[in-house]
Amino acid sequence: MQALAACLPDARVERWQQDSPAADYAVGWAVPPALFTHQPRLKAFFCAGAGVDDLLASRAVPPTLPIVRVEDAGMGEQMADYCSAAVLHWFTQGWRYAQQQARAQWRELPLQQRSDWPVGIFGLGVLGRAVAARLASLGFPVHGCTRSDLASGAQELGRFLQSSRVLVLLAPLTPLTRGLFDARRLAQLPRGAFLINVSRGALVAEDALLEALQSGQVAAAALDVFEQEPLGSDHPYWRHPAVRVTPHVAAYTVIEPAARQLALRIQALEAGASAESLPGRVSRQQGY
Repeated sequence: MQALAACLPDARVERWQQDSPAADYAVGWAVPPALFTHQPRLKAFFCAGAGVDDLLASRAVPPTLPIVRVEDAGMGEQMADYCSAAVLHWFTQGWRYAQQQARAQWRELPLQQRSDWPVGIFGLGVLGRAVAARLASLGFPVHGCTRSDLASGAQELGRFLQSSRVLVLLAPLTPLTRGLFDARRLAQLPRGAFLINVSRGALVAEDALLEALQSGQVAAAALDVFEQEPLGSDHPYWRHPAVRVTPHVAAYTVIEPAARQLALRIQALEAGASAESLPGRVSRQQGY
């Protein structure tokens, strides 16, 4: 709040309460539905994170209220760190050596070649492009799949999956992507593939992934997001030797760049720009 106030010195910026005066704009994440009931005059709502599926699913959000999400704001570099660390851990056989250590086993594993580790990025938005650029800079072959590729049909997606030894999920959760990576899709990956999910847990059918891990179709997975969060203490992921669980921490919104970004967009609206013209404007039709 202080960072945004510093970027908008002529505006009144305060934490919302039910008795707060009518506001022109609201900024938040995991917003209580009562906000929209008590603030009917809002010109736009600014989401402080990249994901907007909960907002779009809420009946409390007026259907005509423009929603604008933060783009990057320090998250791209963090996502690139997280994904490249996972890929390098697998590529350098770190996970295999950890298994050998647990068995007190001294055995050298063969050197691997980056050219044999093509990485497929599912979702090439701002964050997806940051991850792709980092992995490419590390020498890994990188290719992507976009919304238009997905709309082209099952064959296009199938070709993308077949050529992805590592699959990185960075797409928003929409009706088109919910549960997309089921048993049939995971079977299209090369046998022994690797999966990173840093977008939304519901993109992946959990039972299908567990079966793929059990069969060896998927060798290992790094999961930061889950269909139900927090992840239940009895969930099989916690104890699976080929799964790394992190609690939705692959990227945080960095306050200062996010505040500057939001301030510029609010100033643009006040100067007469249309909400439709703003970067990060959410399309209800597309779901992001």
